[in-house]
Amino acid sequence: MQSTAYRIRGRCVTALFTAGIIASAALTTHAQGRARPPDIESTTVGQIGSGEPPTFRAGVTLVTTDVIVRDRTGLFVPDLTREDFRIFEDDVEQEIVSMVLVHGGRVFNQMQAVAPVQEGIILPSATPRNDTAGRIFILFIDDLHLTTGNTPKIRQIFEQLTDNLVHEGDLFGVISTGPSSLSIDMTYDRRMLTDAGNRIMGDALSVRDQVNGMDTYNGPSEILYRAHVAFKTAREVLRNLERVHDRRKVFIYLSEGYDFNPFPESRMTSGLLNSERELDRGNLSGEMFNDIYGSMPDPREDPFISYNRQGQVFADGNLSIELAELARAANRANTSFYTVDPRGLIAGPSLDIEVPLEEWNTHIWKTQNTLRMLAELTGGRAVVNRNDFDDALREIDAETSDYYIVGFYTSNPDPTIRTRRLRVEINDGSGWDVRARTHYSLPREPF
Repeated sequence: MQSTAYRIRGRCVTALFTAGIIASAALTTHAQGRARPPDIESTTVGQIGSGEPPTFRAGVTLVTTDVIVRDRTGLFVPDLTREDFRIFEDDVEQEIVSMVLVHGGRVFNQMQAVAPVQEGIILPSATPRNDTAGRIFILFIDDLHLTTGNTPKIRQIFEQLTDNLVHEGDLFGVISTGPSSLSIDMTYDRRMLTDAGNRIMGDALSVRDQVNGMDTYNGPSEILYRAHVAFKTAREVLRNLERVHDRRKVFIYLSEGYDFNPFPESRMTSGLLNSERELDRGNLSGEMFNDIYGSMPDPREDPFISYNRQGQVFADGNLSIELAELARAANRANTSFYTVDPRGLIAGPSLDIEVPLEEWNTHIWKTQNTLRMLAELTGGRAVVNRNDFDDALREIDAETSDYYIVGFYTSNPDPTIRTRRLRVEINDGSGWDVRARTHYSLPREPF
């Protein structure tokens, strides 16, 4: 029943949020007074009476990437031109056709993209619109992976986030994956953040729930289901962000991370260990214990348990594949993930957690690395294993206030090469720090 409720709620939340972001996408595709830089889909019609069948060409895609350039002292360099940049796709230099500078939150269109010349009659592009938003924030609250006991701390971090990161003029939306039921359509109204923060409620599985939960051939069923709900919700939002161009799109990902195979030895022996604890506490007599477990084989040698665990050997690989797919969706939308772990600096397990220290440390290491992976693959940062959230959020604010957006039309027409490496260099910028995403992926062709 609980899983069904999450499924229904997740669909409703995603639908509401998707509608809001689609409506807002039309408002956020242009800076002040600028024509829309294409991701252009144009249709070319053959010459009438030429005897040749009409030719339809579509899918001329402008690839853009955010670039942050800092000098040796760590200050942003705001006076670069197109000639200062070199961008490479799979080590092949590309021609830069668009460039936008955002400095101090103000948008400066230095170079507008022009669609490639095509034969025939070119249908006109959409009428330009105006908008003042320089940044777009998605505040993603993965409450299915936020510990209930940490709810006050999570709300405090969310308040810090809204105070130090989301400013007047920033467009933002809020969505949650679970029972917090947050779904705020894209808006400029910062007053809505206070109400959203007060409604956040962590609902992650406890360690005991994870150890005693039902196992399947692929792993713990509830753990897998919750992770898939979170990933699907994030992908739905990213799919709509692909329609927004020339904006810094920031995905604040508040979560405690993921582990598809947590505490494997404790899960395997959980029934026996629980009975031993009841025996030690006097709640179970020795005779009853022997009647139940006396004739049972060691769980480590039970062939049925061994078979059930075979698929779980690949749990870490499956998790990496799903995270990589989520990162590819973010890169297609030119969106950076900034992951925030509200647990902060973790010294050790709580006294009521009855799993071996080695398993606990492995679980923490895995969950933190999943957040690092999402951030590193999308050109963002991971606020993991640190307590200075104010400083971390100010760093994110600085990164998202000063940047360039550089665009090019790929020279590689092969659609089968979906994932492509990116590299950005600055002429005469020796010793400067240049940050940009390292790759992007083309969307899959429809079947």
